[in-house]
Order: sequence, then C-alpha cells, then structure tokens
Amino acid sequence: MAEQDLNQLLKVRREKLANLQEAGKDPFQITKYDQTHHSIEAKGLYEEHEAKLLDGREAVNTEGMDEQAAKDAVNADYNERRAIMDASPIKVSVAGRMMFKRVMGKASFCNLRDLQGDIQVYVARDSIGEESYADFKKSDIGDIYGVKGYLFRTKTGEISIHADEIILLTKSLQILPEKFHGLTDTDQRYRQRYVDLVMNPEVKNTFVKRSQIIKEIRNFLDGRDFMEVETPTLVSNAGGAAARPFETHYNALDEDVKLRISLELYLKRLIVGGLERVYEIGRVYRNEGVDTRHNPEFTLMELYQAYTDYEGMMELTESMFRYLAEKVCGSTRITYGGTEIDLGKPFKRLTMNEAIKEYAGIDFDTVDGDDAARKLADEHHIEYEAHHRKGDIINLFFEEYCEKNLIQPTFIMDHPLDISPLTKKKPSDPSKVERFELFINTWEMCNAYSELNDPIDQRERFAQQDANAEAGDEEAQHTDEDFLNALEIGMPPTGGIGYGIDRLVMLLTDSAAIRDVLLFPTLKSQN
Repeated sequence: MAEQDLNQLLKVRREKLANLQEAGKDPFQITKYDQTHHSIEAKGLYEEHEAKLLDGREAVNTEGMDEQAAKDAVNADYNERRAIMDASPIKVSVAGRMMFKRVMGKASFCNLRDLQGDIQVYVARDSIGEESYADFKKSDIGDIYGVKGYLFRTKTGEISIHADEIILLTKSLQILPEKFHGLTDTDQRYRQRYVDLVMNPEVKNTFVKRSQIIKEIRNFLDGRDFMEVETPTLVSNAGGAAARPFETHYNALDEDVKLRISLELYLKRLIVGGLERVYEIGRVYRNEGVDTRHNPEFTLMELYQAYTDYEGMMELTESMFRYLAEKVCGSTRITYGGTEIDLGKPFKRLTMNEAIKEYAGIDFDTVDGDDAARKLADEHHIEYEAHHRKGDIINLFFEEYCEKNLIQPTFIMDHPLDISPLTKKKPSDPSKVERFELFINTWEMCNAYSELNDPIDQRERFAQQDANAEAGDEEAQHTDEDFLNALEIGMPPTGGIGYGIDRLVMLLTDSAAIRDVLLFPTLKSQN
C-alpha cells in the first residue's frame, strides 16, 4: 500500500472518531463493559443446550428426493430446529476486536476475536435500530465492540450471536496488516507483539499455555509443601552460575551493583534459616549472546529441599515433567519439530564420562591429569583455554560429542569437580560431584546438585574461582563472605535444582526459538 493511500486511510479513521465524538458517542468515554462469556465458552454452552433440546432428533433424510425437494426439506428441518432453540434462547454478552465485516443491506455479519477465539455476529438493522446500524456500517476492522444477543446456528452450521445491541468500545486508529503472519520480517512481529497477538491466534495460544505451565508448576510444588519466595535482583556479588553479569550503579548508596545471574545463593541462605523447601520463579540476567535458545533476560526457577540429595531432585524432576505434559499437553507423549518425545518412560541415566565413552569412544576415567586431557583435546581439535583443567575439557568433549544425541529425556550425572564449585563431592570419587543435568531434544533443561554445605570446602572452591577470574575467566564466580558465614551457621544436607522456564515452554509448545515464548524478547534498538 502506497504511503499516500495509507495516510489517507488513517486520516479517515480519525475523522470517523471525530464525528462520533461530536455526536456524543465517544467510545473512549466508556469505562467498562459487562462481558458474560467468551467466544469458545459461548459456543460450548450452545452445543450443550442444543444436545439437550434436540436429543433424539434425527437429521433429515433427503434420499430419493429431487434437488428442489431436498433443499426444501433441509430448510424446513433447519427452521424447525431453529424454532425449538429460539424458544429457549441462550443470551450472552461478549466483547472483542472486529476482524471481519460483511455488510449486506439491512443485515450484516462480522467476526469478533477475544481471548479464546473468534465468534460470528449477525447484525440486523431491525434488531439493533437504524441509528446503531448506520454507525456499525461505518466501523473498521480492528475496532473493539461489545455485543449482547442470543446464540443460534446458521444454515451453514456456524454458531453465531444474533445481536440485540452492539456498542463501539474502542476505535482503532491504526490499520491491521492483512496477513501479519506471512511477513518475512519476524523482527517486526517481536517488536510489535501486540499486533502479533491480535493477528495470530496460535501465538496467543502459546502465551496462554506458558501461563498455564507456570501455574501448574506452582500447583505441583504446592502439593509437595514447597514455599514460594522472592530474593534480590540487584546484588553486590552475582554468584550461583558461570556467567558474566550486567553491572549498574546504585546512586543512593553510591555502590556498584550487578543484576543477578542466578537465584541460588540467597535461596540457600533460606535453607540455613530453616525454610526447608523453597523455590523462586524469577528473572535473571546474563550478559551473553542472543540465539534461538538464549536471551540475556530470561526466567529461571530454582528450588531447594533440605534433607535430600540429587537423587531426590531426579525423582522430583521426572515426576514434574510428566505432570506438566499431562496437564498442559494432555499426554506424556509430546512432539517437538516432528519428533516424538516420550516423557512417560523412566528417564535414561548416564554419567558424563559414560556418555562421552558411548558417543566419542573416550574413557576419561582412564585419563590421568590435566596434561593428558589437553593432549586428547588437541588430537580431537577441541578448543580450550589456558586455564582449563581436565574437568573443563571433559565438559567440552561432552558438549561436542554428546549433547546432539540426547533427544529422549536423559539425566547426565556426576560432573567433574572443576566445573561444579557449589556441589558436594562424590564420596566414592572426589574428582566428581553429585550433580546432574537433564537433556531433552539436545537441550539442557535443568541443572541439579547435592548442595555443598561444608564451609571449609566451599571457601577453597571460591578461592579457585577467584584464581580463574584472575587468569581471565570472565564467567568465574567470586568469594561470597556472607554466604560462607551462612554455611558456617550450618546448612543441612540439601538437594537443589534450576530450571530454564523458557526452554521448558519451548518444548511443551513446540516453539522453534526462545523469542517465540518471550512476550517481549531482547532486541537491538531501532535508530
């Protein structure tokens, strides 16, 4: 559409608004509307009512009739059914955005779109009055209407509303795209998510399902006596994960602070304080790149349970994922990108070294020392940094050879000590820790530990992280003296876990990119 034509259309819409305002019909003066039903709810109500009133009534049999006789029989049957239903009408009041309009003289049809979907409205001059009908004929696609009337089924079988009253609630001054989903500029969809939601019901459904997922997570954890808490977003020491934080300045205290990268260290303080089962669903911020699975601002859930270990966290995770699939998707068998994923079977379990042995043919349990590990990395063209030790290189091999093969749910356990500074060592092998990551569809879905509660050991691990930072590791953690003090007060044996909520939503909604499950993803500003 030429810019001149577009400007003219926009001008006409504003003129229509001005005319309404001059006539004392300013839609922006309306403060509320009594909405009794949504579209799908209304249709379901009618179908139930219809089934009761027409119970046992068979469809008309036109076999053996000529074309005109068959048509007359079908019309007569429709009129009889309509008369039965109209004698006991279901009245509704709905509100939504007009997405389609067809004016036909004294009667018209339009479609309204609300939270649940679309519903057709029959608008007749004799039903709503000549003045209201004249105003309606001047309406535009995108206008928001309230409609009161009764439900009926058209001859084509579509459940619709016969309007007794139709009120313009909001005048749309912009023009909706004709086929927004067809645009190749997906960046524009993310920038104008409000238009994306209006034009694409499947996008709206994804975010409705996201809300349901978070609601069901809370329901699941409530059933296990977990307590939801909130912890600081601005922190002096951003610990709990290997990531580079965003930094800012707190003017009132004249102190530099960071946006949290994790929820871990504050939640563990609450375990020390005697809150035995806690969780938080909150935003965290990591100063990293953007791709199909990463956004610098994302939603994380972490939970901590006293008196259990990583085995307990595995049971909780497997049970919760199965519960969510059943509640949100209706089955433990889900499909992502055309691949069926079975969350109903017991999840596979492999140690990290077992996975590397299976997919790369290398047994790191027989590799002695950092130098031998680096030599293997050189031979297999695995890039590493000067400060990387054997444990770091094991992790690099795992990322290179194993992750791409982990489609069905798989717990990867017993990570190297070098990459797990907050985790308890395995009593049987102090070079490893009691940790697991769950992989589904090649993605890491969560990360869990038997939490380290030895303050002396924790101080040594922090010291190693400080040394890594000095050596140039921008993602290394730093010593947190207050957290160490909390551990010295005493933290019971504890299992902890972190879940990336956005990836979980991607999995359960079959969404290709993290931006598709974030209402307002991070985008570079437009100049």
